Amino acid sequence: MASIRQVAQRAGTSVATVSRALNGHAQVNEETRRRVLDAAARMGYKAAVGKRSTTVIGLAYPGDPVRPDYGAFESALLAGVLRGLNELRFDLNVINLQRDKRAEETYTQFFNRKGLRGVILRTFERARPMCAEVAAEGFPHVVVADRFDERFVNYVCCESKGDSQRAVEHLIDLGHKRIALVVHDVADTDHRDRREGYEAAMVEHGLGIDPGLVIETTASMEGGARAMTRLLGMPNPPTAVYLTDPMAMLGAIRRCQELSVRLPADLSLVGFDDSDVRKHVWPPVTAVCQDAEMIGYEASLWLTRRLSGRAEESIRMVRQTMLDIGRTTGAPPANPVRVLPDGTRLARS
Repeated sequence: MASIRQVAQRAGTSVATVSRALNGHAQVNEETRRRVLDAAARMGYKAAVGKRSTTVIGLAYPGDPVRPDYGAFESALLAGVLRGLNELRFDLNVINLQRDKRAEETYTQFFNRKGLRGVILRTFERARPMCAEVAAEGFPHVVVADRFDERFVNYVCCESKGDSQRAVEHLIDLGHKRIALVVHDVADTDHRDRREGYEAAMVEHGLGIDPGLVIETTASMEGGARAMTRLLGMPNPPTAVYLTDPMAMLGAIRRCQELSVRLPADLSLVGFDDSDVRKHVWPPVTAVCQDAEMIGYEASLWLTRRLSGRAEESIRMVRQTMLDIGRTTGAPPANPVRVLPDGTRLARS
């Protein structure tokens, strides 16, 4: 591994300037900073992280760390991360990559500049290449709530296809034949799992896939409400629906209440939950559930143990979701009705 003196020699500057450039000091001009960072990257230089703090883990997001449309997942994930860090007394720094990382930096240089020993990556579909790049650089990492084919990417996630199929089969067993799917319009691995589970259940039970009953929408309360308005206004609406996102689930329930649609007397509803939100609405929701707190706990526990030489070199952990039967699913109504956006109820054509 190259030394800081060798980097300085290659960049044609002083050791002090190299140190300032690597640590993001404002007094280093951009041309010099780029020259130093390029030399460090080409020579494989890694800063001696830990002189100021040797116990800081980053929880890195590709953009804004917290938004209302993320629902309860982020708070549950954070609770698990903090619980896992406690064992070996590590600390946490929440990182916004879009805001803080310079274009000319490698991820390793950026994390070193931030004083991080390792990083937990919270990714979304558009940011998956970022995770693969961090892993390829060899920086200690673990991705949460996503999985990768690349063997060098560490991750902890949940698999929801099986329970999504069981959820739809539960509706079929109750007598439903027209079952709708409301799915996130970004096809990340989680939502692909849930869609595939829905499709498998419908096909295996001879019901087929009606494209008109599959709605892609934003994973938000507004998206769920819009999808429910559209489904209930169809000439031949569904008698049951599976919503694959917690916030969309809540929006759909709210819209049903606004339209005086009774759950499950008029419509059966299966949702998705990351924590215990399903228990805090009425009626309690039948839902496919993943334990976001467990994901955060397992990820941070492995990473800190790995950094302390107490764990295997890699982790590819896939936990299973669970199907929790609540009170929003029942037999299809004997006399189904259409409900228009203004609340007018019509006999189904």
